Amino acid sequence: MAADDKGADGNKPRGKASGDAVLQVERRDFVDLVPEGRKRVQPMEGFDDIYTDIVDYIIRCTHRIWDERDIGLIYTHYTHNCVLYGTMGTMYDREEVVRDTIQRLVSLPERRGMATQVIWSGDDQKGFYTSHLVTGSGRHTQHGHYGPPTGRSFVSRTIADCMIHANKIYREWVVSDQMAIIRQLGLDPQDYAARLAGKLFEKGVESIDIGENRRMVGQYPPDSKPDLSIASTDLERETLDWLHAVWNQRMLGRIKDVYAPTCQYHGPLMTELYGIAAVTHQTLGLLGSLPDAGFTPQHICSTECEEGGTKVAVRWILEGHHLGYGMLQELGEPTGKRVQVMGISHFHYKDGKIVDEWRVYDELSLLVQVKLAQLSEAAREPIYFDEG
Repeated sequence: MAADDKGADGNKPRGKASGDAVLQVERRDFVDLVPEGRKRVQPMEGFDDIYTDIVDYIIRCTHRIWDERDIGLIYTHYTHNCVLYGTMGTMYDREEVVRDTIQRLVSLPERRGMATQVIWSGDDQKGFYTSHLVTGSGRHTQHGHYGPPTGRSFVSRTIADCMIHANKIYREWVVSDQMAIIRQLGLDPQDYAARLAGKLFEKGVESIDIGENRRMVGQYPPDSKPDLSIASTDLERETLDWLHAVWNQRMLGRIKDVYAPTCQYHGPLMTELYGIAAVTHQTLGLLGSLPDAGFTPQHICSTECEEGGTKVAVRWILEGHHLGYGMLQELGEPTGKRVQVMGISHFHYKDGKIVDEWRVYDELSLLVQVKLAQLSEAAREPIYFDEG
Protein backbone atom coordinates (compact mmCIF):
# COMPACT_ATOMS: atom_id res chain seq x y z
CA MET A 1 0.00 0.00 0.00
CA ALA A 2 1.43 3.33 -1.00
CA ALA A 3 0.26 6.74 0.09
CA ASP A 4 0.22 9.70 -2.25
CA ASP A 5 3.34 11.86 -2.15
CA LYS A 6 1.40 14.84 -0.88
CA GLY A 7 -1.00 15.40 1.96
CA ALA A 8 -4.68 15.97 1.33
CA ASP A 9 -4.10 19.73 1.39
CA GLY A 10 -1.57 19.54 -1.46
CA ASN A 11 1.36 20.69 0.66
CA LYS A 12 4.78 19.09 0.58
CA PRO A 13 5.04 15.75 2.39
CA ARG A 14 4.48 16.16 6.10
CA GLY A 15 6.45 14.50 8.83
CA LYS A 16 10.02 15.14 7.68
CA ALA A 17 12.19 16.03 10.64
CA SER A 18 13.26 19.55 9.70
CA GLY A 19 13.00 22.98 11.24
CA ASP A 20 10.36 24.17 8.77
CA ALA A 21 8.12 21.12 8.94
CA VAL A 22 4.81 20.88 10.78
CA LEU A 23 5.37 19.43 14.24
CA GLN A 24 4.85 15.76 15.01
CA VAL A 25 4.09 14.37 18.42
CA GLU A 26 5.33 10.84 18.94
CA ARG A 27 9.06 11.33 19.50
CA ARG A 28 8.97 14.74 21.13
CA ASP A 29 8.75 15.90 24.72
CA PHE A 30 6.01 18.36 25.58
CA VAL A 31 8.32 21.38 25.70
CA ASP A 32 9.28 20.65 22.08
CA LEU A 33 5.62 20.59 21.04
CA VAL A 34 4.91 24.10 22.37
CA PRO A 35 8.21 25.81 21.49
CA GLU A 36 9.12 29.38 22.39
CA GLY A 37 10.31 31.70 19.62
CA ARG A 38 9.65 29.24 16.80
CA LYS A 39 8.87 30.78 13.44
CA ARG A 40 5.56 30.04 11.77
CA VAL A 41 6.08 27.12 9.37
CA GLN A 42 2.73 27.05 7.53
CA PRO A 43 0.13 29.67 6.58
CA MET A 44 -2.12 30.32 9.60
CA GLU A 45 -4.22 33.32 8.58
CA GLY A 46 -6.53 34.42 11.38
CA PHE A 47 -4.73 32.37 14.07
CA ASP A 48 -3.13 33.84 17.18
CA ASP A 49 0.54 34.69 16.73
CA ILE A 50 1.61 32.15 19.35
CA TYR A 51 0.69 29.23 17.06
CA THR A 52 3.29 28.21 14.50
CA ASP A 53 1.40 25.35 12.80
CA ILE A 54 -1.83 23.39 13.21
CA VAL A 55 -0.30 20.72 15.48
CA ASP A 56 1.15 23.41 17.73
CA TYR A 57 -2.33 25.00 17.81
CA ILE A 58 -4.31 21.95 18.88
CA ILE A 59 -1.77 20.75 21.46
CA ARG A 60 -0.98 24.16 22.93
CA CYS A 61 -4.55 25.42 23.24
CA THR A 62 -5.70 22.11 24.75
CA HIS A 63 -2.91 22.37 27.32
CA ARG A 64 -3.68 26.01 28.09
CA ILE A 65 -7.38 25.34 28.63
CA TRP A 66 -7.17 22.06 30.57
CA ASP A 67 -3.79 22.05 32.33
CA GLU A 68 -3.17 25.76 32.85
CA ARG A 69 -6.87 26.28 33.70
CA ASP A 70 -7.29 29.15 31.22
CA ILE A 71 -10.85 28.01 30.60
CA GLY A 72 -11.75 31.44 29.23
CA LEU A 73 -9.70 30.70 26.12
CA ILE A 74 -12.71 28.70 24.99
CA TYR A 75 -14.32 32.05 24.13
CA THR A 76 -11.53 32.83 21.64
CA HIS A 77 -10.97 29.26 20.43
CA TYR A 78 -14.57 28.10 19.85
CA THR A 79 -17.31 29.81 17.88
CA HIS A 80 -20.40 30.93 19.79
CA ASN A 81 -22.51 28.32 17.98
CA CYS A 82 -20.00 25.47 18.03
CA VAL A 83 -21.40 21.94 18.05
CA LEU A 84 -19.65 19.30 20.17
CA TYR A 85 -20.72 15.70 19.55
CA GLY A 86 -19.98 13.33 22.42
CA THR A 87 -20.81 9.71 23.14
CA MET A 88 -23.31 10.81 25.81
CA GLY A 89 -24.96 13.67 23.94
CA THR A 90 -24.41 16.86 21.98
CA MET A 91 -23.61 20.42 23.06
CA TYR A 92 -24.83 23.23 20.83
CA ASP A 93 -23.10 26.36 22.08
CA ARG A 94 -19.88 27.64 23.54
CA GLU A 95 -21.25 28.34 27.00
CA GLU A 96 -22.16 24.65 27.40
CA VAL A 97 -18.56 23.75 26.56
CA VAL A 98 -17.31 26.16 29.23
CA ARG A 99 -19.62 24.73 31.90
CA ASP A 100 -18.76 21.14 31.00
CA THR A 101 -15.03 21.88 31.17
CA ILE A 102 -15.38 23.43 34.62
CA GLN A 103 -17.32 20.43 35.95
CA ARG A 104 -14.76 17.94 34.65
CA LEU A 105 -11.89 19.87 36.17
CA VAL A 106 -13.72 20.01 39.50
CA SER A 107 -14.05 16.22 39.63
CA LEU A 108 -10.56 15.38 38.38
CA PRO A 109 -8.30 18.34 39.22
CA GLU A 110 -5.11 16.30 38.85
CA ARG A 111 -5.93 15.04 35.36
CA ARG A 112 -3.28 15.58 32.71
CA GLY A 113 -3.94 14.98 29.04
CA MET A 114 -0.77 13.86 27.27
CA ALA A 115 -0.76 14.34 23.51
CA THR A 116 -0.07 10.99 21.87
CA GLN A 117 -0.45 11.87 18.19
CA VAL A 118 -2.15 14.33 15.87
CA ILE A 119 -3.30 13.39 12.38
CA TRP A 120 -4.52 16.31 10.28
CA SER A 121 -5.52 17.69 6.90
CA GLY A 122 -6.58 20.98 5.33
CA ASP A 123 -5.26 24.52 5.27
CA ASP A 124 -6.00 27.96 6.69
CA GLN A 125 -8.28 28.94 3.81
CA LYS A 126 -10.56 25.91 3.57
CA GLY A 127 -10.15 25.04 7.23
CA PHE A 128 -8.14 22.46 9.15
CA TYR A 129 -9.24 19.06 10.43
CA THR A 130 -7.34 17.50 13.33
CA SER A 131 -7.67 14.09 14.99
CA HIS A 132 -5.94 14.37 18.37
CA LEU A 133 -5.27 11.24 20.44
CA VAL A 134 -4.80 12.03 24.14
CA THR A 135 -3.77 9.70 26.96
CA GLY A 136 -5.29 11.10 30.15
CA SER A 137 -4.26 10.21 33.67
CA GLY A 138 -4.98 11.46 37.18
CA ARG A 139 -6.74 10.75 40.46
CA HIS A 140 -10.33 11.08 41.61
CA THR A 141 -9.91 13.42 44.58
CA GLN A 142 -13.00 15.64 44.56
CA HIS A 143 -16.76 15.26 44.73
CA GLY A 144 -18.36 15.70 41.30
CA HIS A 145 -20.17 13.88 38.53
CA TYR A 146 -18.43 10.61 39.52
CA GLY A 147 -19.75 10.96 43.06
CA PRO A 148 -17.73 11.08 46.30
CA PRO A 149 -13.96 10.95 45.78
CA THR A 150 -12.45 7.50 45.69
CA GLY A 151 -8.80 8.60 45.72
CA ARG A 152 -8.08 6.10 42.96
CA SER A 153 -5.93 6.81 39.92
CA PHE A 154 -6.89 6.16 36.31
CA VAL A 155 -5.56 6.15 32.76
CA SER A 156 -7.80 6.42 29.71
CA ARG A 157 -7.73 7.37 26.04
CA THR A 158 -9.65 10.10 24.24
CA ILE A 159 -9.65 11.10 20.60
CA ALA A 160 -11.00 14.54 19.68
CA ASP A 161 -11.65 15.40 16.04
CA CYS A 162 -11.92 19.15 15.40
CA MET A 163 -12.89 21.33 12.45
CA ILE A 164 -11.02 24.63 12.79
CA HIS A 165 -11.03 27.93 10.91
CA ALA A 166 -9.32 31.20 11.81
CA ASN A 167 -8.32 30.15 15.34
CA LYS A 168 -11.77 28.81 16.25
CA ILE A 169 -13.14 25.28 16.54
CA TYR A 170 -16.63 25.22 15.08
CA ARG A 171 -17.35 21.50 15.21
CA GLU A 172 -15.87 18.76 17.39
CA TRP A 173 -16.34 15.04 17.96
CA VAL A 174 -15.05 13.70 21.29
CA VAL A 175 -14.79 9.96 21.91
CA SER A 176 -13.70 9.39 25.50
CA ASP A 177 -13.37 5.95 27.07
CA GLN A 178 -15.47 6.68 30.14
CA MET A 179 -15.94 3.01 30.98
CA ALA A 180 -12.19 2.70 31.51
CA ILE A 181 -12.38 5.45 34.15
CA ILE A 182 -15.50 4.02 35.82
CA ARG A 183 -13.89 0.60 36.23
CA GLN A 184 -10.56 1.96 37.50
CA LEU A 185 -12.33 4.14 40.06
CA GLY A 186 -14.12 1.06 41.37
CA LEU A 187 -17.60 2.39 40.55
CA ASP A 188 -20.52 0.15 39.58
CA PRO A 189 -21.04 0.57 35.79
CA GLN A 190 -24.64 -0.63 35.99
CA ASP A 191 -25.58 1.84 38.72
CA TYR A 192 -23.69 4.73 37.11
CA ALA A 193 -25.25 4.08 33.69
CA ALA A 194 -28.72 3.79 35.22
CA ARG A 195 -28.33 7.18 36.89
CA LEU A 196 -27.18 8.79 33.62
CA ALA A 197 -30.03 7.20 31.69
CA GLY A 198 -32.49 8.37 34.34
CA LYS A 199 -31.32 11.97 34.06
CA LEU A 200 -31.66 11.86 30.28
CA PHE A 201 -35.13 10.34 30.54
CA GLU A 202 -36.23 13.08 32.96
CA LYS A 203 -35.23 15.64 30.30
CA GLY A 204 -37.51 13.96 27.81
CA VAL A 205 -34.78 12.14 25.89
CA GLU A 206 -35.93 8.78 24.57
CA SER A 207 -34.14 6.05 22.70
CA ILE A 208 -35.65 5.71 19.23
CA ASP A 209 -35.48 2.46 17.31
CA ILE A 210 -35.83 3.27 13.61
CA GLY A 211 -35.49 -0.36 12.56
CA GLU A 212 -33.24 -1.41 9.70
CA ASN A 213 -29.98 0.50 9.35
CA ARG A 214 -29.75 -0.09 5.58
CA ARG A 215 -26.62 -2.24 5.84
CA MET A 216 -28.65 -4.62 3.69
CA VAL A 217 -31.49 -3.05 1.74
CA GLY A 218 -34.37 -5.47 1.95
CA GLN A 219 -32.97 -8.89 1.04
CA TYR A 220 -29.93 -7.72 -0.90
CA PRO A 221 -26.41 -8.49 0.40
CA PRO A 222 -24.19 -5.65 1.67
CA ASP A 223 -22.84 -3.26 -0.96
CA SER A 224 -19.87 -4.76 -2.77
CA LYS A 225 -17.94 -1.49 -2.72
CA PRO A 226 -17.60 1.28 -0.14
CA ASP A 227 -18.17 4.98 -0.65
CA LEU A 228 -14.70 6.42 -1.31
CA SER A 229 -15.77 10.04 -1.76
CA ILE A 230 -14.35 11.13 1.60
CA ALA A 231 -10.82 9.85 0.77
CA SER A 232 -8.02 12.02 -0.66
CA THR A 233 -5.13 9.55 -1.14
CA ASP A 234 -4.65 6.01 -2.39
CA LEU A 235 -3.92 4.78 1.12
CA GLU A 236 -7.11 6.36 2.46
CA ARG A 237 -9.12 4.70 -0.30
CA GLU A 238 -7.50 1.34 0.42
CA THR A 239 -8.26 1.80 4.14
CA LEU A 240 -11.96 2.45 3.44
CA ASP A 241 -12.03 -0.57 1.15
CA TRP A 242 -10.79 -3.10 3.71
CA LEU A 243 -12.83 -1.53 6.53
CA HIS A 244 -15.97 -2.05 4.43
CA ALA A 245 -14.98 -5.65 3.69
CA VAL A 246 -14.35 -6.45 7.36
CA TRP A 247 -17.20 -4.60 9.06
CA ASN A 248 -20.01 -4.65 6.49
CA GLN A 249 -19.26 -7.75 4.44
CA ARG A 250 -18.04 -9.65 7.53
CA MET A 251 -14.87 -10.71 5.68
CA LEU A 252 -12.68 -10.78 8.78
CA GLY A 253 -10.04 -12.71 6.86
CA ARG A 254 -9.00 -9.42 5.31
CA ILE A 255 -7.45 -8.46 8.65
CA LYS A 256 -4.53 -10.82 8.08
CA ASP A 257 -3.88 -9.13 4.72
CA VAL A 258 -3.56 -5.59 6.05
CA TYR A 259 -2.10 -6.02 9.56
CA ALA A 260 1.52 -6.93 10.26
CA PRO A 261 2.00 -10.21 12.16
CA THR A 262 3.63 -8.21 14.95
CA CYS A 263 0.91 -5.53 15.10
CA GLN A 264 -0.16 -4.00 18.40
CA TYR A 265 -3.79 -3.23 19.27
CA HIS A 266 -4.56 -0.39 21.71
CA GLY A 267 -8.25 -0.75 22.51
CA PRO A 268 -10.99 0.40 24.90
CA LEU A 269 -10.51 -0.17 28.64
CA MET A 270 -6.77 0.42 28.03
CA THR A 271 -6.51 -2.98 26.36
CA GLU A 272 -3.06 -3.76 24.93
CA LEU A 273 -2.94 -6.82 22.68
CA TYR A 274 -0.60 -8.19 20.04
CA GLY A 275 -0.97 -9.98 16.74
CA ILE A 276 -3.53 -10.55 14.02
CA ALA A 277 -5.56 -13.04 16.07
CA ALA A 278 -6.08 -10.42 18.80
CA VAL A 279 -7.30 -7.78 16.33
CA THR A 280 -9.61 -10.32 14.70
CA HIS A 281 -11.07 -11.40 18.04
CA GLN A 282 -11.68 -7.83 19.22
CA THR A 283 -13.44 -7.00 15.95
CA LEU A 284 -15.49 -10.19 16.01
CA GLY A 285 -16.39 -9.56 19.66
CA LEU A 286 -17.88 -6.15 18.92
CA LEU A 287 -19.83 -7.52 15.96
CA GLY A 288 -20.96 -10.42 18.13
CA SER A 289 -22.77 -8.04 20.46
CA LEU A 290 -24.31 -6.11 17.54
CA PRO A 291 -24.61 -8.77 14.82
CA ASP A 292 -26.81 -6.65 12.52
CA ALA A 293 -24.60 -3.57 12.80
CA GLY A 294 -23.75 -1.36 9.85
CA PHE A 295 -20.40 0.43 9.72
CA THR A 296 -20.23 3.96 8.28
CA PRO A 297 -16.96 5.94 8.02
CA GLN A 298 -17.65 9.65 8.38
CA HIS A 299 -14.20 11.16 7.92
CA ILE A 300 -10.69 10.06 7.00
CA CYS A 301 -7.37 11.88 6.85
CA SER A 302 -3.70 10.89 6.90
CA THR A 303 -0.29 12.27 7.80
CA GLU A 304 3.18 11.03 6.94
CA CYS A 305 5.04 9.95 10.03
CA GLU A 306 8.65 10.69 10.93
CA GLU A 307 8.77 7.27 12.58
CA GLY A 308 8.32 5.91 9.09
CA GLY A 309 5.16 5.20 7.15
CA THR A 310 1.82 7.00 7.38
CA LYS A 311 -0.82 7.43 10.07
CA VAL A 312 -4.49 7.38 9.10
CA ALA A 313 -7.42 8.60 11.23
CA VAL A 314 -10.96 7.31 10.61
CA ARG A 315 -14.05 8.56 12.44
CA TRP A 316 -16.90 6.06 12.19
CA ILE A 317 -20.37 5.09 13.35
CA LEU A 318 -21.51 1.52 14.06
CA GLU A 319 -25.29 1.14 14.36
CA GLY A 320 -27.20 -1.99 15.24
CA HIS A 321 -29.19 -3.87 17.84
CA HIS A 322 -27.94 -5.68 20.93
CA LEU A 323 -28.89 -9.13 19.66
CA GLY A 324 -25.94 -11.30 20.62
CA TYR A 325 -22.96 -12.01 22.83
CA GLY A 326 -19.51 -10.50 22.42
CA MET A 327 -17.08 -8.04 23.95
CA LEU A 328 -19.77 -5.83 25.52
CA GLN A 329 -20.15 -7.94 28.63
CA GLU A 330 -21.66 -5.15 30.75
CA LEU A 331 -24.76 -5.26 28.51
CA GLY A 332 -25.50 -8.77 29.76
CA GLU A 333 -28.10 -10.92 28.03
CA PRO A 334 -29.13 -9.65 24.58
CA THR A 335 -31.76 -6.94 25.04
CA GLY A 336 -32.67 -6.27 21.41
CA LYS A 337 -32.20 -2.53 21.97
CA ARG A 338 -30.79 -0.32 19.26
CA VAL A 339 -27.43 1.31 20.00
CA GLN A 340 -25.06 3.60 18.17
CA VAL A 341 -21.30 3.38 18.63
CA MET A 342 -19.32 6.52 17.80
CA GLY A 343 -15.69 5.56 17.41
CA ILE A 344 -12.39 6.84 16.06
CA SER A 345 -9.48 4.67 14.95
CA HIS A 346 -5.88 5.62 14.26
CA PHE A 347 -3.83 3.27 12.07
CA HIS A 348 -0.06 3.34 11.60
CA TYR A 349 0.96 1.86 8.25
CA LYS A 350 4.58 0.91 7.79
CA ASP A 351 6.00 -1.02 4.84
CA GLY A 352 2.48 -1.59 3.54
CA LYS A 353 1.08 -3.11 6.76
CA ILE A 354 -0.65 -1.79 9.89
CA VAL A 355 1.76 -2.02 12.81
CA ASP A 356 -0.43 -0.21 15.37
CA GLU A 357 -4.13 0.47 15.78
CA TRP A 358 -5.67 2.75 18.39
CA ARG A 359 -9.44 2.04 18.55
CA VAL A 360 -11.48 4.26 20.87
CA TYR A 361 -15.17 3.92 21.68
CA ASP A 362 -17.06 4.06 24.97
CA GLU A 363 -18.81 0.98 26.36
CA LEU A 364 -20.46 3.14 29.03
CA SER A 365 -22.34 5.04 26.32
CA LEU A 366 -23.75 1.78 24.97
CA LEU A 367 -24.87 0.70 28.45
CA VAL A 368 -26.60 4.06 28.96
CA GLN A 369 -28.36 3.72 25.59
CA VAL A 370 -29.71 0.28 26.51
CA LYS A 371 -30.95 1.46 29.91
CA LEU A 372 -32.55 4.55 28.36
CA ALA A 373 -34.36 2.35 25.85
CA GLN A 374 -35.60 0.16 28.69
CA LEU A 375 -36.89 3.21 30.58
CA SER A 376 -38.67 4.43 27.48
CA GLU A 377 -40.21 1.01 26.91
CA ALA A 378 -41.42 0.75 30.50
CA ALA A 379 -43.02 4.20 30.26
CA ARG A 380 -45.01 3.12 27.20
CA GLU A 381 -46.38 -0.04 28.80
CA PRO A 382 -50.10 0.26 29.60
CA ILE A 383 -51.14 0.42 33.22
CA TYR A 384 -54.09 -1.76 34.20
CA PHE A 385 -56.23 -0.89 37.21
CA ASP A 386 -58.03 -3.48 39.29
CA GLU A 387 -61.68 -2.46 39.15
CA GLY A 388 -62.48 -4.79 42.02
